[in-house]
Amino acid sequence: MKIIITGTTGLVGEGVLLVCLENPLVTAVLAISRKPLNLKHPKLNELLVKDFAEIKNYNSLLMAYDACFFCAGVSSVGEDEASFTRKTYDFVVPFAETLANIQPEMTFIYVSGNRTDSSEQGKVMWARVKGRTENALLKLPFKAVYNFRPGFMRPVKGQKNVRFIYHIFDALSFLWYLLFPNWICTMREVGLAMIQCVAKGYDKPILEVSDIKSQAKS
Repeated sequence: MKIIITGTTGLVGEGVLLVCLENPLVTAVLAISRKPLNLKHPKLNELLVKDFAEIKNYNSLLMAYDACFFCAGVSSVGEDEASFTRKTYDFVVPFAETLANIQPEMTFIYVSGNRTDSSEQGKVMWARVKGRTENALLKLPFKAVYNFRPGFMRPVKGQKNVRFIYHIFDALSFLWYLLFPNWICTMREVGLAMIQCVAKGYDKPILEVSDIKSQAKS
C-alpha cells in the first residue's frame, strides 16, 4: 500500500512514519509538510507546501495513494474555541475534502484524541472541536474513514521530535499501564493499527485505545 502522512515533523506523525517505513505492507510513503524532513529512505518522498490547500495542484501525484494518515495537529493549550477551530477543523476538513475529490477510493485516518466529544455539546472546548472535526470527516465520500483516539503514546526507537515531558511520562509508563490501561499505548501500536485498517478494515469508525491495541495485533 502507498500512504500519505501529514505531521511528520511532529511527535505522532514522526512515529507513524517510522512504523510505516519498516512495515513490508507499505511500499511508499509521501510526507506532506511545510518543512523538510531530515530523513532519507527508499520508500519516502516529500511534498513541501506553504499551505495545505496547495494539494489541489497535485492531483495526478495524490491519486496514486491508497490512504492518508492525518497526524498533524496543535495543542489546545492557550487557545480559545475560535482559534482552535481554525487550527483544527478548518485545517483538517478542507484538506480531507480535497483528497476525497481527488481519490475517493482512499482510506482516511485522523488522529483525534482520547475523550473527544462526538456530541459536540460538552463542556470541554477541545473535545467539542475535535468531535465536530471527526463528525465532518465521517460524512466525506472516502472508501473508509477512521478516527483514532489515543491517549499517551510511547515513542518508537529513533524518534527525534519528542518533548522532554514525554521522556518523563515514558519512564513512568509502568504506572500508567497499571492505573490507566485504556489511556496508554505505543506509537508502534498506533502505526500498525492504521496499516491494518487500510489492509483489512475495522468494524467501527472510532478507535479508542483498546481498539488500537487490538487492531495492532490483528
